[in-house]
Amino acid sequence: MSQLQAFSNSPVKASSMIGTNVVNPHDDNLGDIKEVVIDPNTGKVAYAVVAFGGFLSMGEKLFAVPYSAFKYNISKNEYVLDVEKEKLKAAPGFSADHWPSMADEKWNRDVYKFYERRPYWE
Repeated sequence: MSQLQAFSNSPVKASSMIGTNVVNPHDDNLGDIKEVVIDPNTGKVAYAVVAFGGFLSMGEKLFAVPYSAFKYNISKNEYVLDVEKEKLKAAPGFSADHWPSMADEKWNRDVYKFYERRPYWE
């Protein structure tokens, strides 16, 4: 019998991503993933909604971060976001009670531009 090897592009359940820590490359805890947003037309993950909370001294605020901005660290089960803390303080965010219209193309483009990522739909 051959031993089963891990598939390097192994899919994960969106529910298992919720609550996963987000850290920077220096292993500083930035917050955690609160939601995963999927484009129903393509099936692609558009955003991970992250609560950066206390480290930015802003109370808990939510941020739509392009999924492509993360690198997954499988050994620590955490997502690494390589964005300077000072830049994150200026990130476009929203409250849990007032989500932006994700159908607004300008809003989507602005978010992807902020994180210097190519929009997933292009």
